Amino acid sequence: MTDWNKIDDAVRVKPGAKVKIADLDTVRADLFADKKDAEKLAAEHALAINALQDRLFAERKRALLVVLQGIDTSGKDGTVRGVFNATGPLGVTVTPFGRPTEEELAHDYLWRVHAVTPKKGFIGIFNRSHYEDVLVGRVRKLAPEDAIEARYEQINAFEKHLSENGVTILKFMLHVSKEEQKKRLQERLDQPEKRWKWNAGDLEDRKLWDDYQAAYEIMLRRTSTTHAPWRVVPADKKWRRNAVIASIVRGTLEGLDPQYPAFEWKPSDFIIE
Repeated sequence: MTDWNKIDDAVRVKPGAKVKIADLDTVRADLFADKKDAEKLAAEHALAINALQDRLFAERKRALLVVLQGIDTSGKDGTVRGVFNATGPLGVTVTPFGRPTEEELAHDYLWRVHAVTPKKGFIGIFNRSHYEDVLVGRVRKLAPEDAIEARYEQINAFEKHLSENGVTILKFMLHVSKEEQKKRLQERLDQPEKRWKWNAGDLEDRKLWDDYQAAYEIMLRRTSTTHAPWRVVPADKKWRRNAVIASIVRGTLEGLDPQYPAFEWKPSDFIIE
């Protein structure tokens, strides 16, 4: 399967759909059967994304927001490297969302998010996002239940506001199995070059696996909208994950069809001595 619309249809969550995460395949071999072909295609897409981003930046009329959300080890960092590795730094921002600072906690929970949404001409990538406030917030009970409940519609309204003001939103949930997470966590212990990623707190979250899966199901059901639908991307195979996301990002940018600005003057009007 190589047509990006077919890939998008295969992973997109229809608004209001009652998603059961346990029923969603974390491998999806039907999307890309051959690893080498998928890696080659992802590399081609990365180059095309770079060219399209250059046009988007020159046009300066619209923006693209890519939201990467997933449990620990699902591959958010790897997706940024794999999909945007050919894209120049001019016009691209990557924002990792961690524990809120005291300053951020002194404002409403969307304050820090709105501050880093991409400007016109930019691709903005969120590594984790405002959805932490209905995932970790829900599982860890970091806010009252009624406050968490209110956030789903608040987030929908926030994203609708962005979409109505020139920001196209692509939301990807990186769907990894519990078995694959165990393997990747073990690699962080076994491989010296990966130990810097180790966080003992990940084991505490792993104990709450079922709670997080339930929170993700609610998130998908309540916040997959026509203006900002979720895509559940199989993430057990890193190369397939990258090929799926690169296909959708490229297809979306081609749909936007950004154009270089037109000028009244001609190059021949100037003489460089």
